[in-house]
Amino acid sequence: MLSALMNDYGDNIVQLTYLIVKDKGIAEDITQEVFLKAYRGLDQFRQESSVKTWLYRIAINESRKYLRSWSFRQIFSTYLSKKELGAEEVADTNVEAAVMQRLSKVQIAERVMMLSPLYRKVMILHYYEDLSIKEIAQVLDISEDAVRTQLHRARKHFRALCEKEGLEWM
Repeated sequence: MLSALMNDYGDNIVQLTYLIVKDKGIAEDITQEVFLKAYRGLDQFRQESSVKTWLYRIAINESRKYLRSWSFRQIFSTYLSKKELGAEEVADTNVEAAVMQRLSKVQIAERVMMLSPLYRKVMILHYYEDLSIKEIAQVLDISEDAVRTQLHRARKHFRALCEKEGLEWM
């Protein structure tokens, strides 16, 4: 069972955690921890959500735990010292689609990685992992309205990053 989970979701979990913590080695360590926790908690899995959502929830929690850890704060402070949509959202989405077409996948990923961890998580889960608002709410253990709000704010920050770098936001 564990090996099947690892084969089915291992690469996705590594990618998800990497996009949150921005370090491949740490992402791989977190992924190992995710599958250990999943294995230990398999008998407690209530099947109220899909296995994918359950694993993503564990991955998000483990990534959060890492980001809150002393070692991350130490590394991060060293790094810093060294250097259902409404009408308004539909318009934002159309503009967003036009900008996305002009940017390469690498450029988009770079800008997403520049977002705060809060906004980066919701963008990754929605756009890269193709989770619905409901699934994201389950993974992050927040309301669907909170997901919509975070996604809207993340888009605004993404747009601001693009504009700051001279990309016209039509």
